[in-house]
Amino acid sequence: MSTLKKHLNRHRQSGQTMRTIKMRAHLNADALFATIRKDFGTVSDRRAANASIPLVDALMSGFAMFSLKDPSLLAFDERRSERPESLHGVFGVGVIPSDTQMRTILDEVAPTQLRSAFRSVFHQLQRGKVLPKLTCLGGHLLLAIDGTGIHSSENIGADYCLTKERRDGTIEYHLQMVAGAFVSPDCKEVFVLCPELIRRQDGSNKNDCERNATRRFLVDFRREHPHLKVIVTEDGLSANAPHIKDLMAHDLRYILSAKPGDHAYMFNHIDTAAERGDVTDLILPDGKMTNRTHCFRFLNAVPLNKASEDELRVNFLEHWEVETRGEEVIVRNRFSWVTDLTITPDNAMEIMRCGRARWRIENETFNTLKNQGYNLGHNYGLGKKHLSAVFMHLMLLAFLVDQVQQLCCPLFQAARAKVSSKRSLWERIRNYFHTFIAPSMERILRMIAHGFEGLQCPTYD
Repeated sequence: MSTLKKHLNRHRQSGQTMRTIKMRAHLNADALFATIRKDFGTVSDRRAANASIPLVDALMSGFAMFSLKDPSLLAFDERRSERPESLHGVFGVGVIPSDTQMRTILDEVAPTQLRSAFRSVFHQLQRGKVLPKLTCLGGHLLLAIDGTGIHSSENIGADYCLTKERRDGTIEYHLQMVAGAFVSPDCKEVFVLCPELIRRQDGSNKNDCERNATRRFLVDFRREHPHLKVIVTEDGLSANAPHIKDLMAHDLRYILSAKPGDHAYMFNHIDTAAERGDVTDLILPDGKMTNRTHCFRFLNAVPLNKASEDELRVNFLEHWEVETRGEEVIVRNRFSWVTDLTITPDNAMEIMRCGRARWRIENETFNTLKNQGYNLGHNYGLGKKHLSAVFMHLMLLAFLVDQVQQLCCPLFQAARAKVSSKRSLWERIRNYFHTFIAPSMERILRMIAHGFEGLQCPTYD
């Protein structure tokens, strides 16, 4: 009996069939690689027409580096020199650039030209009818937005890096971005969008800021997705009148964290309303733990602050958990939000779960990128123009493809089940690149998931 048949037999009780382990036509690695390569082929190349390395090959090489989770350009360059065949087969790279050539070529690429690749992957999610599984609160997608650091150094910087002067006069260089990802309370996968770099603008002596970058992010997002029903969720820094007005101008709903220390006027207003009996209190049981209850209080149409009291009203929701252990009562996870969604006893729980799903952009996105093989924070190269931004885009594209596979590709899921962690899976994939001349990522994943029987692949001599 073949390895594949044994795998099927082991999973028949859970309802798996031959059909469930087939790759979905447009939501597998090879199909998405081809889609991204097609978009990269449309990026304008300002170099001479006789350039020895096509721009699409340089972009796909950078993308392959992050897809394989190579820790550095040097590691990728060693692969290029010693084991190039799988790069040709899996990623379709014709002429593989050296690390120096890649830096030089990609530094000239405007990162805005990479936006179409993110849109194309998102289109495949739409085409595959994946998005309805992620919707909430009346068919909305939940978009988490947040900023994070990419690079920080006292010694290495570029003209576009943000700067911070310390008390001793030394300059610290920073590179940061604003990222957005579609998240769901019921799905651990996240689907990132094209990011926005927080960078010093050309000719400016002033630092950019997260608020300005977020504003640019929203403009680009709405231009590319004008009709998408979206609820934006963000941290407490976003719960201010100018930003809320920006969201409203783009026809975006919102659930924003709000803290008492930042909104004393609003919380005093709510406390006063509670004394009058105008605030709704709600207690709901936990669906899994009998000794835990969910407590809510909410009030609609409250002033966010005194300055905007006459022009902006928001709806307020507070939540905390109460857990009993014998005679001990434990209160935990107390959070509050402002939203433009009218709060009722019927939707308070769902609004709370959507508000708490914001953490997925920090945990499942930034933490994964920094600590699970993608090496966000490693300086792959700053360049003089756009290099760091291009690398950041390619890293997020690789992460996006991985997330699509994790949710939608049964073959990827089977390969992941064979190893102890995703880091182990990335290591196994890299090892197979070194060992076999692979024609596709499908072939590599099948070898990991089902063994080598009937899936022979040439090895390097």
